[in-house]
Amino acid sequence: MSEGVLLINLGTPDEPGPGAVGTYLSEFLNDRRVIDINPVGRFFLVNAIIIPFRRFKSSKLYQSIWTKEGSPLLIHSLKLKEELAAKMPNVQVELAMRYRKPSIAEALKRLQKNGVSKITVLPLYPQYASSSTGSSIEEVLRIVKQWEIIPSLNIISSFFEHPAFIEALTVQAKKFNINDYDHVLFSYHGLPERQIRKGSDEFGNHPCQLGDCCKVITPHNRYCYRAGCFATTRALVKALNIPEGKYTSAFQSRLDNAWLKPYSDKVIQELAEQGKKNVLVFSPAFVADCLETIHEIGVEYDEIFKEHGGEKVTLVPSLNADPVWVNAVHALVTGR
Repeated sequence: MSEGVLLINLGTPDEPGPGAVGTYLSEFLNDRRVIDINPVGRFFLVNAIIIPFRRFKSSKLYQSIWTKEGSPLLIHSLKLKEELAAKMPNVQVELAMRYRKPSIAEALKRLQKNGVSKITVLPLYPQYASSSTGSSIEEVLRIVKQWEIIPSLNIISSFFEHPAFIEALTVQAKKFNINDYDHVLFSYHGLPERQIRKGSDEFGNHPCQLGDCCKVITPHNRYCYRAGCFATTRALVKALNIPEGKYTSAFQSRLDNAWLKPYSDKVIQELAEQGKKNVLVFSPAFVADCLETIHEIGVEYDEIFKEHGGEKVTLVPSLNADPVWVNAVHALVTGR
């Protein structure tokens, strides 16, 4: 095969025990793009403070979502790879995780071994962010530049409003009757506000003001994560005919109060206090269900909602390996 496709997702522990979770967190959080502070400060923060304590708490959470087959994120990602490969019999399709296994290095080695001369790289993060997409692309380039014969690379850095992606989300959404819900929440993974400003400045020389600058996509903010998230929401709202006032875009998984706002957990609480009884939640930054969707939204947010007077938070499952998503990925990597 002369052509290859490399799908990249973020990663998952090899198993849900504290040791494996600690190893995963170490690899993840020591990435200079993830925690973008002084290297000495990052080393001390991650290895002396975060991991010794967080690995036990995170282990319990991973254990709560782990299945007999293993990590949901890995299972769904492998299934996606298999289904895509079946649609592309003359192309070598590989899956890699930015952190842990299967590693980017291992996947690229298999492509190199078979003499692949052209590789389409698709990080499975719809909205570009330095800490996810940027880190994955950087790792691919670091490895490939060491090859004696460097292949042609086609790197897809985002697809936040690609018609095939929006269609896949829309098909998933239509499994639910939106009229049955009092409100719709689009919950995206959070990032520190400083990374948003830094990232948009790096690519467009127009630092994100965390305001109306994200209301439309321009050449200056195409690589702004916040702008990409809002663009996905706009496309879905239009496709699903959701009226103004019935939806909110928010950000989850924050570590402190200097992250993107509004915070999803606070929005959930406020909706309950306003008398909303049923809320439907999308997670359009994740294409495979994982800890952040299954537990954070499906369990934690549901508990918060009920504690403040609500009745039910319903999570729209991620795209995982749904046939319409497989078709969308095929469209992305082939440019059709």
